[in-house]
Amino acid sequence: MRIGFDIMGGDFAPLEAIKGAILAQKELTSDIRIVLFGDESAARKMLTENGANESDFDFVHTTEVIEMGEHPTKAISQKRNSSIAVGFSQLAAKQIDSFVSAGNTGAMLVGAMFSVKPIEGVIRPCITATVPKPNGKTGLLLDVGVNADCKPDVLYQFAVLGSLMMKHVLKVESPRVGLMSIGEEKEKGNLVTIAAHQLLDTGGPFNFIGNVEGRDLLTDKSDVIVCEGFVGNIILKAYEAFYYVVKKRGSTDEYLDRFNYENYGGTPILGVNAPVIIGHGISNAKAFKNMIFTAKEVSDSGLCNIIREEFKNLVLPVN
Repeated sequence: MRIGFDIMGGDFAPLEAIKGAILAQKELTSDIRIVLFGDESAARKMLTENGANESDFDFVHTTEVIEMGEHPTKAISQKRNSSIAVGFSQLAAKQIDSFVSAGNTGAMLVGAMFSVKPIEGVIRPCITATVPKPNGKTGLLLDVGVNADCKPDVLYQFAVLGSLMMKHVLKVESPRVGLMSIGEEKEKGNLVTIAAHQLLDTGGPFNFIGNVEGRDLLTDKSDVIVCEGFVGNIILKAYEAFYYVVKKRGSTDEYLDRFNYENYGGTPILGVNAPVIIGHGISNAKAFKNMIFTAKEVSDSGLCNIIREEFKNLVLPVN
């Protein structure tokens, strides 16, 4: 397995990215190679300075960086020798098995859409967030930012995608799917959620349990929670803000520490033809390490192939 890793993406790259690659390499088996995309001379120097062996890594030298504030589509097309553009080129050519970056999120999405492309039948690829529960389990929330506005059929597909990830990556059999709304009753919600509930309730390759509310996010009522990216992103950012406030006040708690993004690293883009992992822009070494392991887990699970097979026969219900 060859994991492509953009060492130029993120607020603290390339040093923290290199440190994360070193941490990951120490725990990976010898048949897994981390391929570093970026400034090769800087990477080799940092590896040596941090006590790593250069021969444990592969290198693809690039001369450009897509900055966080750049327009994604323009940057991908104009900066052909950027770490993100070259990484996607190699992913599309199957020279690497997955690609990981904490760089420009928009550029990562554009690169995924136009290089490896969406799986046939997927209307909108999406990204997820893991939600820690007090009982030790983990839930999945999607979408959390890619698709601010969604039609009911897109939310229906999110239920399929989330169920497949929960089952095959997080190892939960028959995951329970809830639809985020403002009340448990099927009549509650806005026009989109009411129509989506009607679609989800007709059945499909998932275990739909009905509407869930904001207060259900941290309970064990459901395993997968489906929502529009606008709603999901607000929920995600609220969790992050709460965690930082708690830490700033000096509180320590084993459960609250599970909200630290560093523990999860990144999230796969669900619905594209190869494993693509997006990380947080403020990622440090620990987060980069866990991004790499997320790429390994998604690749090992064969999730992209599983989604592809599911969507070959998926028929959207008619409301």
